Amino acid sequence: MREKPFTRPTIVAANELLAQAARTHTEINKLVLRLGLEAEIPDDTSLGIEKKCDRLGRTVLSRPEDVVASVDGSFTLAEAFVRQALTFARQGSEDPRQDAYLRGLSRDGYVVVWGELGQRPSLRIALPNEVDLPATDDEVRNLLKHFQFSVAHGHLDQAIEAHTRGEWAAANAQLRTFLEGLFDDIARYVDLSRAATLSTSENRRAMLAEPQVGFLVPDRNEWTPDGKNYINGLFKMLHTDGSHPGLSDEDHCTFRLHIVLVTARTFLRRLWQGTQ
Repeated sequence: MREKPFTRPTIVAANELLAQAARTHTEINKLVLRLGLEAEIPDDTSLGIEKKCDRLGRTVLSRPEDVVASVDGSFTLAEAFVRQALTFARQGSEDPRQDAYLRGLSRDGYVVVWGELGQRPSLRIALPNEVDLPATDDEVRNLLKHFQFSVAHGHLDQAIEAHTRGEWAAANAQLRTFLEGLFDDIARYVDLSRAATLSTSENRRAMLAEPQVGFLVPDRNEWTPDGKNYINGLFKMLHTDGSHPGLSDEDHCTFRLHIVLVTARTFLRRLWQGTQ
């Protein structure tokens, strides 16, 4: 059981998949029993299937960290619900609700392993535990709130919402704007008067590597005068819009989301540690 392994958009997408795919009250009632929610969700037909699913989803969102015991071990209610919803997914389905659910799983660091015919699909972690993308997302958001970087926070929200909808170009654009705005905000936080004299975002990033500022570290190739460094390389990649050969738009957009979140966490942590 991992702490907060699934985010709210994934839980909502799982609920929408369930509402679309469940055919009978019996299917919903069995799922409710597995989750230990029979006291909240009636087993008769006084509620329609969609209304039962709506109540079920709201219950899960209101108590996501409750612990549920199952034959596979103990899970939070949110994790148990998302895993149960997977039994309603069908390999090869082009249903948009299933697509949204699978994108949510991918964004949260999971991939679906489709079983043989007659076997239910399963989840496996797609990222190393140390990356733990949902926790990274939470930490980035908390630090953005701490420093009151509200504009950058808004662009990150829009990027994730676009990714959830499968709008890859919009997500890519918002990720680029988020990271550019983040470094602008950091420069202003570190030295507002100096940052105000600089006309471009690139100049403000260069300012962060100046010896008297010392936020970006040249010895680590975070920023170098010749432009051959991590930050410049990342922005060059983020300024490309098309998919690369052999990669789907979804794969590359998800890759951008992962690397931008991990990068943002690294530098927000550094800023926070410097203020302690």
